Amino acid sequence: MPASRTGRPPVQRAPRRPPRPRPPRDNAVVRLYGRARRAWDRPLTAYYLILGGSLLITVLGLVMVYSASQITALQLSLPGSYFFRKQFLAAVLGGLLLLAASRMPSKLHRALAYPMLLGSVFLMILVQVPGIGVAVNGNQNWISVGGPFQLQPSEFGKLALVLWGADLLARKQDKRLLTQWKHMLVPLVPVAFMLLGLIMLGGDMGTAIILTAILFGLLWLAGAPTRLFGGVLAVAATLGVILIKTSPNRMARLACLGATEPGPGDSCWQAVHGIYALANGGLFGSGLGASVEKWGQLPEAHTDFIFAITGEELGLAGTLSVLALFAALGYAGIRVAGRTEDPFVRYAAGGVTTWITAQAVINIGAVLGLLPIAGVPLPLFSYGGSALLPTMFAIGLLIAFAREDPAARTALAMRQPRFGRKRAAVRGSAGREPRKWNTMRRRAAARSSGER
Repeated sequence: MPASRTGRPPVQRAPRRPPRPRPPRDNAVVRLYGRARRAWDRPLTAYYLILGGSLLITVLGLVMVYSASQITALQLSLPGSYFFRKQFLAAVLGGLLLLAASRMPSKLHRALAYPMLLGSVFLMILVQVPGIGVAVNGNQNWISVGGPFQLQPSEFGKLALVLWGADLLARKQDKRLLTQWKHMLVPLVPVAFMLLGLIMLGGDMGTAIILTAILFGLLWLAGAPTRLFGGVLAVAATLGVILIKTSPNRMARLACLGATEPGPGDSCWQAVHGIYALANGGLFGSGLGASVEKWGQLPEAHTDFIFAITGEELGLAGTLSVLALFAALGYAGIRVAGRTEDPFVRYAAGGVTTWITAQAVINIGAVLGLLPIAGVPLPLFSYGGSALLPTMFAIGLLIAFAREDPAARTALAMRQPRFGRKRAAVRGSAGREPRKWNTMRRRAAARSSGER
């Protein structure tokens, strides 16, 4: 080592430390994504999605029923709010059913399965009795309750099949019988086919498709083998083809897929004008109440084709909002079914989710021209009290199941309403429940004054 000029050894400097890398700045999008993911994984997410999503769909449906049914009511020499008032009454009754179902324990839900099934079968038989059953649009699936009110028992048959099928499969799973194909099929499939036969006697192909979807959903959740599942699907598809081929009306509906013109004899009038309504809406719609197609051009504007009027008045933004609400509801139902340990809850939640999702897909697909017109209402949205009441009871089932989750139950138990805490504070200030002032300032004051 060379010596320095002063004769002293050179000073050895410490090696420089490499500069510390600066932590990357947190992006606002990343923070927002993290918060959304944490909120999505909370125990009460499914509970709030089911409750909030169903209420938003119902309220928006009431608004659209009022807007889409005014012209139809006036054409029938009825008050403009006639259909809205009936739907609002059904929504109030359905809200009471939703509240009751959400507070019932699973044992009570299972106890209602057999009475509801027997009652639905009895009412479906009454529909075919001359003088009792009422035909609407060529389908005899209604019973006159009195005055302007009618009841469609097949809508309650969907709920009955979900509850009864879930209870049946849960009891067989407890006894470890679902590993045998005969126990998986009998008596679930025969009873479902009996309900399908009673529905098809009235000519309601759309409701039969929904009931078939519920049956397949229950078999899928029960873990049916692929060959067994495929066999039942082949039988159902064969029967469906036969029923479509033997009905000129159903063949005409099938021929209207993708139609852009009404065709000879205006056979595709409804399908084409549904597309016209969506096209007129554009991105943000023509405005609430400003639909043109509801002025007698589009049949069933407030029932089966209310989604088309929604697209015309609220535009693409409105229809995407409705789709997002149904997607959130479907996700929440799948989440409830997937996180539970109770087999009845899993089958019932899966059956309800299959029912609502399949019916929404069939209705919206028919409006968009992607599926044949099946004549099924949009759940919680379209006009029809007979469809709204059992659907809201089914939503109450999902809410009850979401509350029964152990993590959700703990989160609900830890919540304390602010109103109750305020009342406790008022009672303490009134002298009924004296507060304990154990603060550091209080103790210091006590020591300085000589208190012991």
